[in-house]
Amino acid sequence: MSVVLIASDGEQFTVEKAVAERSMLLKNMLEDVGDASDPIPLPNVSGSTLRCVIEFCEHHKDDPVPTAEEERETFESARKKPDDIDDWDAEFIKVGNEELFEVILAANYLDIKLLLDLGCKTVAGLIKGKTPEQIREMFNIENDFTPEEEEQIRRENEWAADA
Repeated sequence: MSVVLIASDGEQFTVEKAVAERSMLLKNMLEDVGDASDPIPLPNVSGSTLRCVIEFCEHHKDDPVPTAEEERETFESARKKPDDIDDWDAEFIKVGNEELFEVILAANYLDIKLLLDLGCKTVAGLIKGKTPEQIREMFNIENDFTPEEEEQIRRENEWAADA
């Protein structure tokens, strides 16, 4: 069975049901409507981002869906080994910052935990060891704190600098 997805810009994608069901949002929708053949609109995901998400889901379509206990264990081990990313995933997620954040937002909206975790690990790797100023520059974030506010935040969070 195939599922038709419509991105926010009107672009349509026909995917296998197994691919669509990597998204818990789509899986639940499909369970609720049965085998309805109506296209599924995804107003929060652009065509270019959805294409990227579908590529990821096609690659992982045969992966077993983890139980809640396995997810908890994976989360705990990921905290200990944040750089543990498989080769295909590492190559897949080598995109610009803008696209990376779009993929993270889409993974969150579509409830694709594996892709969300991959995106977040990638961002964590990008900012690891960087100063706040370097992070602001990397992501074009404007510093709207006064020097006094910055100093107060540093004092309140001294404990974090020691970690």
